[in-house]
Amino acid sequence: MNVNWKGVIPAITTKFNLDDTIDYTFYADHCRWMVDAGCIGLVPLGSLGEGSTLSFDEKVTLLKTALAAVGERVPIIPGIAALSTKEAVRLAQTAQELGCSGLMVLPPYVYSSDWREMKAHVDAILNATELPALLYNNPPAYKTDFLPEQIAELAHEHSNLQAVKESSTDVRRVTAIRALLGERLDILVGVDDAIVEGIQAGAVGWIAGLVNAFPRESVELFELAVQVREGQGNRARLEELYNWFLPLLRMDTVPKFVQLIKLAQEFVGMGSAQVRGPRLELTGAELETARSTIQYALEHKPTIQA
Repeated sequence: MNVNWKGVIPAITTKFNLDDTIDYTFYADHCRWMVDAGCIGLVPLGSLGEGSTLSFDEKVTLLKTALAAVGERVPIIPGIAALSTKEAVRLAQTAQELGCSGLMVLPPYVYSSDWREMKAHVDAILNATELPALLYNNPPAYKTDFLPEQIAELAHEHSNLQAVKESSTDVRRVTAIRALLGERLDILVGVDDAIVEGIQAGAVGWIAGLVNAFPRESVELFELAVQVREGQGNRARLEELYNWFLPLLRMDTVPKFVQLIKLAQEFVGMGSAQVRGPRLELTGAELETARSTIQYALEHKPTIQA
């Protein structure tokens, strides 16, 4: 299946049972809920999916689950992250063998490196399969930064590098990458609270987090932002929806974003706040603040257009 990067693609969460095993039945239902709401693909095994806590076998089973649930409807694009380049290559090749449509390629986990080593890691993954790939740049989280010039170098050397998930939090990166590469790479926003600004700067897609709890709202927000950029949309409606959504979207940009987004899922009845160690569920003032924010949003949610 060809990958269309122009739309909302959830970085899907992983629900755990009380005994810390994975709830694969819910995972399949969650995949279907995202796609039914208008999402155009899914990214399992990402940071929001707590990929760093999953065993290789669990990752394989999650990919099989997503493929069985919605693989005939949308592309499955797993996050490729590992402690070693060898393991990342193995996961990329396994994803291709299983029938995944693309890859989201992360820099080396834990080891924050220089460009020479970062490039060697990404080169190895991109050379290991024929799948189209999305490069994930998130310097706040991974302490490595793929500069626009470096992204351009990778794009010139790898035809299967089709897109970049830009999570530097600086929307100027969108225009900088476009200035170097034009339409060669699709640029996707990777931080929820910059989605409208990113679309206005020229991004064409959104690897989204709060979509896990609010899929229809996320899809409408994205579509409105694109329409307004093209001079055809309802700006007042976009501002109304974005202003309502922003307190929730900001939950995607803090260290405990996994706990916050899974808590939001629990509030809407589509998931559990349970996380896998070393993460712990929110408590005390953190929990009360988050609960208040989510509850206020639910009580003041605008009507979503069909």
